[in-house]
Order: sequence, then C-alpha cells, then structure tokens
Amino acid sequence: MHHPDLPLPTQPPRNAASNGFWRRVLDETTAPYRAAGRFAWHFARGKLGRDPVFRGMLERGDFQHGGRVADIGCGQGLLVSLLQRCGALAQAGHWPTGWPTAPAVTAYTGIELMPRDVQRAQAAVGGLVLPGGERPQFVCGDMCHTALPPCDLVVILDVLHYVDYAAQDALLARVRDALRPSGRLLLRVGDMDARRGFRISQWVDIVVTWLRGHRALPTYGRPFVQWQAALQALGFDVRAVPMSAGTPFANVLLVATL
Repeated sequence: MHHPDLPLPTQPPRNAASNGFWRRVLDETTAPYRAAGRFAWHFARGKLGRDPVFRGMLERGDFQHGGRVADIGCGQGLLVSLLQRCGALAQAGHWPTGWPTAPAVTAYTGIELMPRDVQRAQAAVGGLVLPGGERPQFVCGDMCHTALPPCDLVVILDVLHYVDYAAQDALLARVRDALRPSGRLLLRVGDMDARRGFRISQWVDIVVTWLRGHRALPTYGRPFVQWQAALQALGFDVRAVPMSAGTPFANVLLVATL
C-alpha cells in the first residue's frame, strides 16, 4: 500500500547480476549464525531473505553516512554482519555496478533488551573485525536508558512502537544529541493511517515476538505525518520511503538527516 504523501523509492533496476550478488550476500551474512544454533541461523536467513528493508537501504546508499553505527533494538546483530560482509566484498572488488558506494563501518554498538538475543549476537558475530580493527559491541539494556555513543548513523527498525509516546520522543531527542552534525537516523515505523496493513503488522509482530521466546508488549503507533513532524521538530530533514513492497504491511522507512 502506497501512502499518497510518500515519494516512490529510487533505486537501480534489479537484474540477474545484482540478484546473484544479493544471494551471495545472504549466504555470507547469515553463515556465522550457524555457530549460534539452528534457530539463530534460520531466523537470520528468513529475516534477511524476506524483509525488503536491508537490500533497499544498500541499493539507495542509506548507510553511506556512517562509520560509527548505533543499532537500537539490534536483535541478534544481523545488521552488523550485513554491513561487515558488504564492506569486505566491496574491498575485494565484488560490488554491483550502479549501486552506491558500499558501507564502511568502523565502529558498531548494538543495543538489545532481550538477553537471549544478545547471547546469539555474541556467539555469531561478536568476533567480527571491522575496518580499523574494532569488534562489534553488544549492550543488553533498555533503549530508553542505555547511553548512546557518539555516532554517525543510528538505525532503529521496528522497535520504537514498543514504548509509549513520551519515551519515543525522549529517545529520538537522545538520538539527535548522539549524532554528529549531518548524521543520519534510519527509522522504520508502521503507518497507522494504513489501517489494514498496520493491523496485520501488529499481529505478525506478536507472533514473531512469541516465536523468539519473548512476551508480546503493548504497542504505540502513530500516523506517518506525526512521525515526520516529530523528527522535523528535532531538526531532521526527513525523506520517507515506502517499505511494504511484496508484503501486506504498512511500513515506512524514514531517512532523517541532521
């Protein structure tokens, strides 16, 4: 479902060569999760293979702002595995023609509330070496209270709706303060105005939370225009990208740059 106020996403056309590259990325990104157990590997394969957000962010160059990345609600650390592999493949000369420059992540901090997910992240990708020699850092803590490191890029995918509106606003203000000038926030949220898709998103969210061994929490959604206004009030320039292609959901990726 396309929100009438959202621009259509811009990205290079997909072809056999880029599709083959993406299959390689999928295989290499998820391979470390075998060390964390069958569930971790299958979850990583399903998430990266079926969720359009990851490939879309690469194809549009959304990660180009950041060497220092904070990943809020990082789960089992799939994002850092993806960014590390893409950087390594590009360094080796394997990067699709026409795609924006590959991400070059020099530091990564993942923040996750669920201890089991943090354990899987450490087991699978805690030993990765990023350019410059640093390893990923995973913090088990509440995103509302855990300190954010100075960073160039903050990623929040599908977790901000788990806290109430005051906590959402407070966290977004802390993100703004942690980002360097011209830093970027990648925030995926559900659009409450797309009622059917939003309800489906909520039900799937409950099921996935249960499958991961966690208790489903109450959620606090907003219409797209309210998310956009909240970010603009903090000084962000906001570009919205529909993020439901091929799915029944009502997701929007907000690319917010200071």
